[in-house]
Amino acid sequence: MSLHQSSGRWRLGLALSLLTVLLWGILPIALAITLQVLDVYTVIWFRFLVSFLLLAVYLGIRGNLPKSEQLHSASWKLLAIVTLFLGINYFFFMQGLALTSPANAEVLIQLSTLLLGFGGLVIFKERYHLYQWIGVSVMICGYVLFFHEQLTNLITAHGTYILGSILIALGATAWAIYALAQKQLLQSLSSPSIMLIVYGGCALLFTPLARVKSIFILDPFHLGILVFCALNTLIAYGAFAESLEHWEASRLSAVIALAPIVTLILVGLISSVVPNLIPSEHFSFVAIFGAALVVTGSVAIALVKAD
Repeated sequence: MSLHQSSGRWRLGLALSLLTVLLWGILPIALAITLQVLDVYTVIWFRFLVSFLLLAVYLGIRGNLPKSEQLHSASWKLLAIVTLFLGINYFFFMQGLALTSPANAEVLIQLSTLLLGFGGLVIFKERYHLYQWIGVSVMICGYVLFFHEQLTNLITAHGTYILGSILIALGATAWAIYALAQKQLLQSLSSPSIMLIVYGGCALLFTPLARVKSIFILDPFHLGILVFCALNTLIAYGAFAESLEHWEASRLSAVIALAPIVTLILVGLISSVVPNLIPSEHFSFVAIFGAALVVTGSVAIALVKAD
């Protein structure tokens, strides 16, 4: 079986991945506000359904809906994998988050970016320069410093906390499988066509768990945040899917790893302006130094040219 090859338009891939990081950095804050009034499954279902409907309308207007011959040539096994494993990622992450803490979840979900990067090296035969391997080491050290307190909590945690951590790690693994399968699927389908099928499939998966009536009693503020979460899903995953077309998974994963730092920086900014909206985060010098190492390592992995 031939493997997908990136287009080589790395600047476009970088720009799309940075857009993804920004949107995924904002998303946890919006979700935290939305989850004050809705259950997690209804939020997930709404995000997927709205993304599916809007993307279907957009592709229909442009005449770019998937053609029957495209679908016949596509690997339905890969389509099933990307849909199922993205749904599994959402399910395990939300369940694990309920049993642990947001900070701990931010640490463990980064396993997904490491697995994506190494999957690109092993499956798609991508290569790292020596300086990129150094960048990997620097980034991992940076995360250990940045999330030192959360890692300590995990080591000394009780059974429920550990179970939640395991679920998050399983969700991260599921996401890496989804992303690698989607990259291969780009050989036969465009990224918008793939995401249309994935959004629709995941919406169906979560329909039995959703409490649809609860959406109709939301106040305008929380309804607006919920709609933002749905639009965020549509644009962020669209940008991520398209970046896989133009850039190596091993480099893309390094940029995506910046998302939690974006989240915590935004939490600090928003909590200082609107203190009652979300709880604040306090960073030690060690944590700030760790964040700088993560950024440095990510830049080295993403931008250093291979031999």
